[in-house]
Amino acid sequence: MTTPLRTGIAAAQLLTMSLVAAAGAQAAESRPGLQPCRLAGVAHAAHCGVLRRPLDPALPAGKQIDVHYAVLPALARKRQPDPVLFFAGGPGQAAMSLAGPMSRMLARLLNRRDVVLIDQRGTGRSAPLACEEPPPGAPLAELADPASQASRLQACRAHLQKLPHGDLRHYTTWVAMQDADAVRRALGAAQVNVVGGSYGTRAALDYMRQFPQAVRRAVIDGVAPPDMALPAAFSADNQAALDAVFTTCQAQESCRRRHPTLRTDFSALLDSLPRAVTVAHPLTGRPERLMLRRDTVLGLVRLPLYVPALTSALPQAMADAASGRFEGLFGLASAFASDRAMRMSEGMHFSVVCAEDLPRLAQATDAPGADFGDTFAAQYRRICDGWPRGPVPAAFYSLPPAPAATLVLSGGADPVTPPRHGERVAMALGVKARHVVVPQAGHGVMGLPCMRDALYRFIDAATENEALRVDADCARSVPRPSTFVPFLAEGAK
Repeated sequence: MTTPLRTGIAAAQLLTMSLVAAAGAQAAESRPGLQPCRLAGVAHAAHCGVLRRPLDPALPAGKQIDVHYAVLPALARKRQPDPVLFFAGGPGQAAMSLAGPMSRMLARLLNRRDVVLIDQRGTGRSAPLACEEPPPGAPLAELADPASQASRLQACRAHLQKLPHGDLRHYTTWVAMQDADAVRRALGAAQVNVVGGSYGTRAALDYMRQFPQAVRRAVIDGVAPPDMALPAAFSADNQAALDAVFTTCQAQESCRRRHPTLRTDFSALLDSLPRAVTVAHPLTGRPERLMLRRDTVLGLVRLPLYVPALTSALPQAMADAASGRFEGLFGLASAFASDRAMRMSEGMHFSVVCAEDLPRLAQATDAPGADFGDTFAAQYRRICDGWPRGPVPAAFYSLPPAPAATLVLSGGADPVTPPRHGERVAMALGVKARHVVVPQAGHGVMGLPCMRDALYRFIDAATENEALRVDADCARSVPRPSTFVPFLAEGAK
């Protein structure tokens, strides 16, 4: 991110003080059914609420769960009547845990619009389906062993099913979107502006399908459509992103000179697995002995592909791995996974994917990637075997025309929701949709500084035509980070 010019610091500080004061006054206002609360990373008070919802929508008088949500209040006393409703990713992210980054990314919208964060059923505080995670310093051998992870998830499933809300069939997207609309009604909002990222785009699309009259604007970033069989698409899309790493390295003289046979060296590494290796733990630094498998290495490579800055270090890490030094790959994967706010509710994740994606896996037309193959499909089949699957209506997989102006965003370097998905969805949504591609962006575009302004102007526009004409091409020229070359190695040449 860029830093403001120092000549404007004093004025910015005064403005910030006045905005915080206004936010405090606004937060102190009484909101029916809501209580003042504090959310991590948010400078001012929010309002928190809870709704009782049927676990099974077919039994409205049956077992109930609590769906928790938070309202980040608009700074202006005369706020707009249509709040922003944000859908988190995953599946499995808790929206309220993202309050800090969302309050900053949507700061300009928060001047006059509330932002609503719902912990989707199965996540956060809403009937959570969280599995016990290995501690940060857990042995690498345990983390890299598929049998150990499968056993952990089986034990988690058994534990979750004993909970009062443990009928895992009722955590699908289409059911959760009925919760979301109940929140809208409880807030008294006739319409909302829906914003979703990653899996949140699937949620947003289904909300638009079920409640078209309630949508004023929509922004979907990194599109994962409902008819996408995630494990099959993962293989093809991760392969395309990995191939781009090899291609980019060959196109950059310094990378080509340092790693002239990177692709063949990496293929040879994969062919050599499984084998026993010694690796220094990325957190403890202690050397550990483990059996390294092909799917483990592919998983380590996959995570940095989400973030271009981390992707830039992959050639060096892969070259080191081909020479028997795996610390770079483990370190990059650890850096990506270190953000606690991004952690997933695994029980909710598999309840969604096993119900919505696995039944369509046999129909998937995505060709498996040359390196990734059926790795993801095999992992999900193994975990979903025996996982309760909820019913999913056939209409869930449809993409009706957009009921309101919709901004579709894609990152050209995205390894999981690349532009091919956004393009297809935009075409299905029709004349009210506009697709914008940021060629060198990874997974998630709307957080880029200039795109935040475009998102604000799109939602704030008075008419749909004005919204669809908003200039959202500001980030097209953002460059791909140069491939990392160790400083000492470069200086020694």
